[in-house]
Amino acid sequence: SDVCRESVMGLLDQIGSLAGGQGGKTEQLQAIMTWIEQQGGIQGILEKFRNGGLGGVVESWLSQQSNQSVNSEQITSVFGSPALQDLGAKLGVDSQTASTLIAEYLPKIVDGLSPQGEAPAQGDLMSAGLNLLKGKFLS
Repeated sequence: SDVCRESVMGLLDQIGSLAGGQGGKTEQLQAIMTWIEQQGGIQGILEKFRNGGLGGVVESWLSQQSNQSVNSEQITSVFGSPALQDLGAKLGVDSQTASTLIAEYLPKIVDGLSPQGEAPAQGDLMSAGLNLLKGKFLS
């Protein structure tokens, strides 16, 4: 989906500028996708949000409705600071910046990866994310 590709590209552009352009975008996307997989993949992340009382928010991401937003505080409460510090370390940013990036882009990525309103199965995320990039960088 073009929306997902655009949101992933926007995410990478923003990380690139925050991290002073260190590392290639492909590596950054792989780091984010790997981190999402470590959180249990999209399914696991949706479960974390539902357990945190944000089920209605994630349902908006999966449905055809407009995405409800989350803020960095909600992201921190859902994932915990250690997970965000881990992501920040992978990306070369602090955990606050990592949570802000996830708050901004996770809804778009979930939305883009669930065109039929179904979250992708475990393991599909890496390939979906990397396929988004192949046309852009690896061709």
